[in-house]
Amino acid sequence: MGGYVYLVVAAVCAVALWVAVQDDWRAGIRWFSLALVAGGTARLVLPESQAGMLAVRNRFLDAGVLVALGVTLFALATDIPEQPGA
Repeated sequence: MGGYVYLVVAAVCAVALWVAVQDDWRAGIRWFSLALVAGGTARLVLPESQAGMLAVRNRFLDAGVLVALGVTLFALATDIPEQPGA
């Protein structure tokens, strides 16, 4: 189960990076951050035996790092002002 969750998170991150590079960087980074938060939430919910590649270290450390990075990226994508003429 966790392997599939990891693949979904990785696929959403890849598409989000493509969107960020090709079109709207804010939308891409927001999708990327939401994928990280979803991965962190899945890491908390899934049992250790089914966490797959989401399990690297301690459950709370893994989830905390993913959620913190996701929230930080979302906040940065939201708070950075538009550049005039860009």
